Amino acid sequence: MSMFHNPIKSTLYILKCFIYISVVVLLTVSCGSTAQQQTYTSHAVQPGETAYSIAKDYNISESTLYNLNPDAKNGIKVNSILILPSKDGVSKGPDGSKLRTHKVQRKETLYGIALLYKVSVDEIKKLNKELYARELKTGEELIIPAAPGDKGMINPNIGGPIPGTVEYTVKPKETKYGIARKFGISVAELEDLNPELSDELKIGTVLIVPDESVVDDAEINVEDYQFYEVKAKEGFYRLKVKFGLTEEEIIALNPYAKDGLREGMVLKIPKEDGFISTDDISTIDLEKRIDNKKMKTIALMLPFRLNQNANDSTQIAEDVLKKDPTLRIALDFYSGALMAAEFAKDQGIPVTLDVYDTERSDSKVASIISNKDFKNTDAVIGPLLQKNVEKAASMLEKENIPVFSPLSNRDMAMNENLFQSLPTNSVLEKLMIQYIKSHASGKNIIIISDSKRQRQKEKLQAALPTAKAFSPRNDYIQATDISGLMSEGKENWVILESESPVLVSSAVNVLAAMPAGHNIRLFTLNKNEAYEWHEVSSTRLVKLNFTFPSVNRSYSENAREPFVISYKNKYGVAPNRFAIRGFDVTYDVLLRLASEKDIYDAVLPESLTSYIENKFRYEKTEEKGYANQAAYILKYNKELKFDIVE
Repeated sequence: MSMFHNPIKSTLYILKCFIYISVVVLLTVSCGSTAQQQTYTSHAVQPGETAYSIAKDYNISESTLYNLNPDAKNGIKVNSILILPSKDGVSKGPDGSKLRTHKVQRKETLYGIALLYKVSVDEIKKLNKELYARELKTGEELIIPAAPGDKGMINPNIGGPIPGTVEYTVKPKETKYGIARKFGISVAELEDLNPELSDELKIGTVLIVPDESVVDDAEINVEDYQFYEVKAKEGFYRLKVKFGLTEEEIIALNPYAKDGLREGMVLKIPKEDGFISTDDISTIDLEKRIDNKKMKTIALMLPFRLNQNANDSTQIAEDVLKKDPTLRIALDFYSGALMAAEFAKDQGIPVTLDVYDTERSDSKVASIISNKDFKNTDAVIGPLLQKNVEKAASMLEKENIPVFSPLSNRDMAMNENLFQSLPTNSVLEKLMIQYIKSHASGKNIIIISDSKRQRQKEKLQAALPTAKAFSPRNDYIQATDISGLMSEGKENWVILESESPVLVSSAVNVLAAMPAGHNIRLFTLNKNEAYEWHEVSSTRLVKLNFTFPSVNRSYSENAREPFVISYKNKYGVAPNRFAIRGFDVTYDVLLRLASEKDIYDAVLPESLTSYIENKFRYEKTEEKGYANQAAYILKYNKELKFDIVE
C-alpha cells in the first residue's frame, strides 16, 4: 500500500525529512586541525639495513617508506638513496642540498614545475621515481630539490631570468595556442611560465618562453586551420578516427610530433565543421569503469528557503508547496539526488552530500561559499536559478571546483569550472538540423516560418540550400499556400518554425489533410507550448510522424527500472521529471568522479552517458566551461507516445 496518494503529500514528506536533516546538520560542530608541512631528507642504505629497520629508525611505517620510494618494493640495495621524512625537520638531498615539497595543482606540468624551481625535470624524477613510469597527478606531493642559492619558488613576473627561457613579444594575430605550438609546449606550460597570462593575448605583451622554438610561426590561416590540444592517452590512431588524418599527415603539419604525442601538445589541424562527428561518439557505461573509490563529497545547493518554511504545521506546509513551484522542484530534485547517492554507495562509492539552502539569493550563495571551506569538495550541483549558479561558479573558479547547473537551458555567463548540464535551445536546433541534413537526400524539404523565427529559418537555409521556403503573411496557412511546394514523387519533409498556436494549428490541419500520395513528415527545431494548444490535434501529429528534438525521453512505467521501483517504495509515488533529473545529473557526476581522478579528466567529448531520461556529452565551449551536447530526436507513434529516432 502506498504511503501517499498524491504528489503534494509525497513532496511534503520530503520537505519534513529535509527540515529535520537540516536542523541536525546545523547543530553539528565540525572540528579540525592544521598539520605542519612535512620535511624530507635522503638516506643512503647501509649494509645490514632492511626496509623494516629503516622505517623503525625514522618512526614511519613500511608502507610510507614504499610510497615515497616505489622502487624499494623490488628490494633495498646497499648505497641506494631513499627519500624519507626528516628527523630534525630539515629537508636534505643526497648531496646535502635542501629539499622542499610541492603539491601539484590542476593543469600544472612537470616541465612548468621544474622551471618554477630552477631545476631540471630529471632532477625531480630522481626524487620522485614513480614519475618515470606515469604522468603527474593533481593533488600529489612532489619532493623538489633546491637549486644552488635558491630560496624558493620562482615567480616569472618578479624573479630573475629562468634558466632555459627567453622573453618573447606577442605579435599581431598570435594566440596562446599558436605560441605554445611554436615553442613545443602545452598551453598549461605556457601559463605556468606566465601566471598572469589572460585569455585575451594583447599585442606587445612580453612572455617567458623556452629559448628554442620548434616551428617558425605562432599563427595559422584561421580560415583553413585550427589548433587542437592533445588529450590524455590520445595517440595517432585516435586522431585519425577524430580528424581523418594519418600519422604522416599530422607530422607533416606538426614536425615536432615525430617523437610522439603527449598530453597538452598543440597541433595544427585542417578546419572542418566540427571536431566530433556522430560516428565518433560512443555510449559508455560508467558503472563498469569505476576505479576510484575514495570518498566523494558533493555540495548540493537548492532553494529550500527554510527560513520561511520551517514550520510544524502540515496544512501550512501544504499551502506553501501549492504556492511555490520552485520549492516543489527543489524538493523533487533533492529526492532524486538522494537516491543517486544511495545507488552510488551500492556500487561501492562512498558519498557525502553537503546540502545548502540558497534561499534563492545571490547574497546567500556568496555567504555559503565565503564561510565554508570547499577545498575537499569534488563537485557542486546547483544552485537551481541561473543567476545563483553563475555566482557560485564565479566564486569557486579560482579553486577550480566544478559547478553543475542542473536546470537552466539559457545562455549563461560561463566560467572555466561551470558545467551546463541541460542542453540549450541552440544545441537542440543544431542536433535537429544535423539529423535532417544527414537524411535529406531524395527528400523535398519545405521550410514554413514566421517573422519571429527568422534566425532559425536562416540556419536551415544555410544547411539546406535546396530547401523551399514559405512565410505566411498572416498568422494562418491555407492549403493553396503550400500545395504548389509539394512533390508527389518524393517524401515531403516540412519544417515548421513558429511559436504561434494559431499558425501551428492551421499548418498541422492543412498538412494532415493533404492527399495520401504526398507522403508528408513534419519537423520542428523547437517543440514549444504552441504544440500543446487544445486546437493542435495529437492524432494529426501522429499521422504526420511529427519529429522534434528533446532534452529528455519518457521512461516506460511498465519497465522494471530499479530507480523507479526504489523511488516508489520510498516515497509512495512515481518520480516526476524533476526527481528523475536530480537522479540522472547526480548519478552521472558521481560515476564520472569514480571513473577518473577528477571530473575534468572524466569529460571526453566523444563519450556519451545515458540514464533514466537524460543523457550527457560535455564539450568545452568556445568561451569557457563545458556544455552538454547530448539530446534526443523523438517521433510521435500510434500510441501517442514517443519513439527515439536518435
